[in-house]
Amino acid sequence: MLGACAQAPLQPPQQVEFDLLGRIAARYRDDGFTGNVNWRHAGTGDEMLITTPLGQGVARIVRQGDAVVLTTAEGKEFRAADSEALTERVLGFRLPIEGLADWVQGKPSPALESRGWKVEYLQRDEQNRPRLMRMTYQGVEVRFAVTEWR
Repeated sequence: MLGACAQAPLQPPQQVEFDLLGRIAARYRDDGFTGNVNWRHAGTGDEMLITTPLGQGVARIVRQGDAVVLTTAEGKEFRAADSEALTERVLGFRLPIEGLADWVQGKPSPALESRGWKVEYLQRDEQNRPRLMRMTYQGVEVRFAVTEWR
């Protein structure tokens, strides 16, 4: 009976549109966070690994369609319908993974803009892809730097 109630684990994306390494710095109220990001994105989902600057695991976030699962370094699993609410609840800052994939490629993200997020591109690479960007939303500031496209 309990097995029937268990939720199936979300799978990382198979058909990857991009795979990148980056750095993230987030500030919300009096809290701040800096770390590294390893992100694989596909149209149907994402897998993002967030680590400390020294490489210690902080969280693994997997999005598949409308479901998001965040697993902490301690193995605790949290689920939600959107990454923003989930990351704010567990990590202490909002991270809009669903629309961030457009912005990191230099494309407009109507979904984020309609919810009040703003982006500034501070630096681009030789292919004119965003290398450093600053995103803001109601007291949240997230700086995202792409260090390597794979």
